[in-house]
Amino acid sequence: MPDNLRPLASEALGTAFLLMAVVGSGIMAERLAGGNVALALLCNALATGAALVALISIFGPLSGAHFNPAVTLYFTLRREMPPGRALAYMAAQVTGAILGVLATHVMFALPLFEVSQKLRDGPPQGLAEFIATFGLLAVIAGSRHAKGATPMLVGLYITAAYWFTASTSFANPAVTLARALSDTFAGIAPSSVPAFVVAQLVATLLAWPVLGWLWRPPSP
Repeated sequence: MPDNLRPLASEALGTAFLLMAVVGSGIMAERLAGGNVALALLCNALATGAALVALISIFGPLSGAHFNPAVTLYFTLRREMPPGRALAYMAAQVTGAILGVLATHVMFALPLFEVSQKLRDGPPQGLAEFIATFGLLAVIAGSRHAKGATPMLVGLYITAAYWFTASTSFANPAVTLARALSDTFAGIAPSSVPAFVVAQLVATLLAWPVLGWLWRPPSP
């Protein structure tokens, strides 16, 4: 395989494992929590946060470990990534996310293809996704000034955001699209997806100037 495909393979594989962590831990938690939704969410959040720390640590040197079209768009707006490369990253992320969901269904002996029935509708949910995504980008932007801290800070933020946002912090268009294909604890109904994705993209567009201003290099 050509070396120039390694970053794309990294994005696809990393995103696939992220979805396996999100959806798989949701299924396992729901099965073992005995109907205690708070306990199931706690297990889901801890597994996702821990997986993010590991995945960003190992794939970061290969691709930057975006695993998220919103993150890729943010760096593209900052002119740190060419548009063509960004589109390839996004395609790899969406593909990996879907494959991760399908692999999880196979592991848990569920139908390969499902459509989620879990509605996550209403302006509060959209606002939650805006806040979750803006906060994630702020953590990433700020962590670049703390060498080596990005994996841990992102994992901790997402673990916390599962709890302090009404939407349980999807904060990722690829994750949102893929989770619509799983009628499980982590799912989202397709009708709820557009509002989530729009909120995530609006947060990214706002984060671009605001975070650039906050962490602007000091004038000489």
